[in-house]
Amino acid sequence: MKHKLREDKTCLNCNYVVENRYCPNCGQENSDTRKTFYELFVHFFEDLTHYENSFWKTIRNLILKPASLTKEYLSGKRMSYLAPIRLYIFISFVTFFIISLMPNDEEENHSHKSKSENLKNKSETKKDTIYPEQLKIIDLEKNGVISKTVSDSIQKAIKESKEKAEVDDGKDYMNFGYSSVEELDSVQKACKPNEKMSSLKYWLHKKILLAKKGKTADEAKEKFLETFSHNLPKALFIYMPLFAFVLWLFQNKKKWYYFDHGIFTLHYFSFLLLASLIFELLNALFDSFDNGFTNTIQYIVNSVIIIYMLYYFFPAHHRFYNEKRIVTIIKGVVMFFINIFILTLILIGIAFYSFINIH
Repeated sequence: MKHKLREDKTCLNCNYVVENRYCPNCGQENSDTRKTFYELFVHFFEDLTHYENSFWKTIRNLILKPASLTKEYLSGKRMSYLAPIRLYIFISFVTFFIISLMPNDEEENHSHKSKSENLKNKSETKKDTIYPEQLKIIDLEKNGVISKTVSDSIQKAIKESKEKAEVDDGKDYMNFGYSSVEELDSVQKACKPNEKMSSLKYWLHKKILLAKKGKTADEAKEKFLETFSHNLPKALFIYMPLFAFVLWLFQNKKKWYYFDHGIFTLHYFSFLLLASLIFELLNALFDSFDNGFTNTIQYIVNSVIIIYMLYYFFPAHHRFYNEKRIVTIIKGVVMFFINIFILTLILIGIAFYSFINIH
């Protein structure tokens, strides 16, 4: 989008005389600095995507021509496409943002329905339930050992005690022998120096007690999944340099620098995120119809996207590193299992971090 030029020919940035649109000394556009909201919005999008033509050209090549962006970038052709880091940040932001705005209505309705049904069933069950201890009291009442008033009072006490125990069972998870942080602290202080738990063990127990404080197992699980999903971008950010390092291990160190593998990794993960976004958007579209025909189409489309996501690495690796297909396949399979191991460790770490930081 072209902006209105200033009448003053003096560059605002370096005070150089500007004869045309751009300053020949510093390159700044000699345009009016005051802009409308529309101009500001368009300028932001253009700056983020480096102009519309290069944006769509980048996206097209990213999806349909594996490794072509990486080869073009490393060969020096960088003005025609989005820079790899900018591309990844943009796609990552859009993907996680849009997915976060896509509530699963079916699951939510099912969850609310299940909760209401469970509460109703529990309420009805509690009214009808007669515990074995109550039956003994009823027998004593029938035999004339105790009066009805005493019998009713004892039965009420038994019922309340049992129901309270059932509620407490929902909170008695991940029990290490301490019911609160205060109890843990008091025991730790009271112990002799040689009997105290290690600093790491004490910290771990304290974090778990704080995480589960005031929450049932179901509430803690729901909060954990929410926190874990928010931390997934962090997991990818940690994982990508390790993915590039694995590529570096399997390639000629004299021919390929770690930087080259890093660019390949940025483009590859940009594709995976973009494919995931397309996958979610199409599923949301198909779910809005929900009939036999669209369900079949949805299954086919989902299968094609998943297969293409799994396949994409092999032609990208083959074209970028110029290796024989059989070598690419063997290396790809070995790297797949190595990366699965690394990713599993990272996800376990992120899961632990998410749990101890739930509020």
